[in-house]
Amino acid sequence: MTDNKSLPGSRGPLIYRQSIWTRLTHWAWAICLFFLLLTGLQIFNAHPALYIGQQSGFDFDNAVLEIGAVNTDAGPRGQTTVLGRTFDTTGVLGVSGAAARPTFTAFPGALTIPGYRDLGTGRVVHFFFGWVFVATMFVWFTASLINGHIRRDVLPRPADVAGVPKDIADHARLRLKHGRSYGPLQKLAYFGVFFVLFPLIVLTGLTMSPGVNAAAPWMLDLFGGRQTARTIHFVVMVLLVAFFIIHIVMVVAAGPFNELRSMITGWYRASPGTPSVHGDKP
Repeated sequence: MTDNKSLPGSRGPLIYRQSIWTRLTHWAWAICLFFLLLTGLQIFNAHPALYIGQQSGFDFDNAVLEIGAVNTDAGPRGQTTVLGRTFDTTGVLGVSGAAARPTFTAFPGALTIPGYRDLGTGRVVHFFFGWVFVATMFVWFTASLINGHIRRDVLPRPADVAGVPKDIADHARLRLKHGRSYGPLQKLAYFGVFFVLFPLIVLTGLTMSPGVNAAAPWMLDLFGGRQTARTIHFVVMVLLVAFFIIHIVMVVAAGPFNELRSMITGWYRASPGTPSVHGDKP
């Protein structure tokens, strides 16, 4: 065993970090979430408002988000209302496109699949990739339980929780370490995604299905009604998009070549000073 820290100018060992199952499900999720996001926005455009409660209607106001267009003296304007506060979102939400031929949809066609109004196609594609997403979750959980990936790399331990403040400080100063296992922030982030956000987005999606409601009516009670489930579904989607953006930023900051290599081949260049073990490459 060699301690690379003692060798000036040396690199850390090339370690086998990501199993074939982790890599395959990672890219499958990336494809699924891309189509689920854009078709989900197409479905949302059919009724661009979110509510809390069992139902929505004209006799009461339980909306927490509304996106639409209003007529003004200056012409049609996009308007977004969040928790009672209204913002002008012309050009982005509600009204978009050229001034001569504006498009009156909550989200512009560039962010939806299809790029034009087509609820039927959007739903078909959304449900297809939704079930592929669920199947991929099953494969990942099964493989990760068997090979120890969940126990080793995802479940936070007391030491990981205690190490969060230092890890935050290191990330803020871009002092990123490349070790054999995930750092405290990585573990907490992946645990939140795999064990909170992924199950939530699947279960709330099922709760919006009349067929599932008939077979498991208790799910409506669990999530406070179909409208509340729809709102939670949307919020989880926003959180997953935020996670994706942070994930890409950290990949670039940590070294995109090294990170991509680990998710394509499984091999990852560890930091100098990482002890070598049998099977590592120089």
